[in-house]
Amino acid sequence: MGREQEQPSDVELIKEKFAKLLLGEDMSGTGKGVSSALALSNAITNLAASVFGEQNRLEAMPPERKSRWTKEIDWLLSVTDHIVEFVPSQQGNMEIMKTQQRKDLHMNIPALRKLDAILVACLDNFKGQNEFYYASKDASEAEKGTRKDDKWWLPAPKVPPNGLSDVTRKWLHFQKDSANQVLKAAMAINAMVLSEMEVPENYIESLPKNGRASLGDSIYKSITVEYFDPDLFLSSLDLSSEHKILDIKNRIEASIVIWKRKMNNKEQKSLLGSSVSQEKRELFEERAETILLILKQRFPGLPQSALDISKIQYNKDVGHAILESYSRILESLAFTVISRIEDVLHADTQAQNSSTEKKRDRCLVTPNKAAADDQSPADGPISTTLLDFMGWNIADQADTEQKKDSADETNDPGKHTAKVANISTTPKKVSYIEKLEHLGGLRSPTERH
Repeated sequence: MGREQEQPSDVELIKEKFAKLLLGEDMSGTGKGVSSALALSNAITNLAASVFGEQNRLEAMPPERKSRWTKEIDWLLSVTDHIVEFVPSQQGNMEIMKTQQRKDLHMNIPALRKLDAILVACLDNFKGQNEFYYASKDASEAEKGTRKDDKWWLPAPKVPPNGLSDVTRKWLHFQKDSANQVLKAAMAINAMVLSEMEVPENYIESLPKNGRASLGDSIYKSITVEYFDPDLFLSSLDLSSEHKILDIKNRIEASIVIWKRKMNNKEQKSLLGSSVSQEKRELFEERAETILLILKQRFPGLPQSALDISKIQYNKDVGHAILESYSRILESLAFTVISRIEDVLHADTQAQNSSTEKKRDRCLVTPNKAAADDQSPADGPISTTLLDFMGWNIADQADTEQKKDSADETNDPGKHTAKVANISTTPKKVSYIEKLEHLGGLRSPTERH
């Protein structure tokens, strides 16, 4: 009965989704909608936002949400089964042309589906774990805790007072490595697809006349020096905010497009009157692309650049649109999973540091307490100071020993010689620093990515 009721609803949902795609999101039917490529790209992006937008915790996806994602992404990706190309095929003595799925889709759609499955399985792995948790929505502000970083709106993970167990910590690092591999693969596919998309004329018309005007004098001089070091160059830039990083990325991408257009200009009119040779332009372009690659690796969560947005908006290739949007949302989900794991590992590091400090404080107090407990009540209380514990009552001990030696020497002069002979066997005094190190030095905090 339930299956009979579910089937019609799925059919109606499919009809609605593909009607919007065919109408280009213009429900008036007057033909003012977007292209099929952009409509599909938006559909995949919006589906991912509705399914993964609330993935603020490291936990398994609810079954209904996971089922919706699997079902609806299959519908949208099914379009690629019908994007084909003609290839020669031998049939008996004749060679005929037959259709098969376009090569880029045939290679990348299965790869992206596998990355998708790895990420969903990674989230499922957190089902049933009980070493860390998040405060419930009805919890008090004190119980929830407040974050002081730039992710203040996300729930702060809670870990045991002494931190996570070694097994859980290693397991978290393994999950992070898996998500990181997915991130790298999705980024590579996305970058490849974007590079194959044509640069829209609208974007080209908005560019300045040359690369120097796009970069600005300071950045241009840094890129065009004789000996170029990408890391040194990036260290000289202000990368303190996402907005500033994105602005630098936009400038560099614009300059690359300008240089490429001038190098590909068949008439070479711009090169004849230019002081910059084609070889140097190629060198500058290579340096700029290296900088872009480093920026993308260092800041994987960056928003799309002006060039990327323009390419997606004006792209007409449906296959490119699906590959770009699918790889982009998997890249975003992988980055989210890594970020949530890092939040838990950071909380674990703080708990370990706090626990180590408490142990050190207890060790400084415990010896005095033990000495007082061992004392017989008949002897009366003994005031044991930190100097006594550290062995700094050397002057008092020396006075006592000197008086004892004088009395012994008067009675038996031979004892003095025996005392000197025994000095070499006297236990070595341990310094204050050495004792503190022995009592509990701080462990090095786990390095955060």
